[in-house]
Amino acid sequence: MNLRTLIFFLSTIALFGQSLNAGPKPKPKVQFTTTLGSFVVELEPEAAPKTVENFVEYAKSGFYKETTFHRVIKTFMIQGGGQTADGSVKRGRDPIVNEAKQSSEMGLKNTRGTIAMARTSNPDSATSQFYINVVDNNRLDYPYTDGAGYCVFGRVIEGMDTVDKIRDVPTGQGDRPTDPVIITEAKYIAPRARWHRILVFWKRR
Repeated sequence: MNLRTLIFFLSTIALFGQSLNAGPKPKPKVQFTTTLGSFVVELEPEAAPKTVENFVEYAKSGFYKETTFHRVIKTFMIQGGGQTADGSVKRGRDPIVNEAKQSSEMGLKNTRGTIAMARTSNPDSATSQFYINVVDNNRLDYPYTDGAGYCVFGRVIEGMDTVDKIRDVPTGQGDRPTDPVIITEAKYIAPRARWHRILVFWKRR
């Protein structure tokens, strides 16, 4: 590398560094593949760090594979991540703390296309199950009726048409789809380091 090339390279790093620092921080994603298609959710670790960490661990471990969307309400949400096709409940890890207050304060609401943690009447009972809002469900936001709310921790950024296909499936008792909608894979997509864009640019020269 001659001096002229080195100076150009260092200048490029400086310019990209300024633009990258000013731009949005890369976020982790999870791609779900189901029997009705695939979709990608982008996660918000700054708004709900413990929730995102929990969700990512389930995805990385393969826990979600062969689970179903076992509860589907066309005018409400689709819920999955904890039951198999025969209705058996998969045992998850210990429950996590509810981060709905923090998440809500950072602008994440139960609007169409967002993903949130399912739970029981106990605010701090969420484990593996999640739901995707198919309409705006602002009544679930913090503080809800129990003073806690439901924690939103990301949103669908690709494949909302797949989510709508799931929403429209026929259901029976307990809002369970008559034909199981199975998650065949949940693939974690790590955020690329900002310097990766510099290397890509340099290689293309």
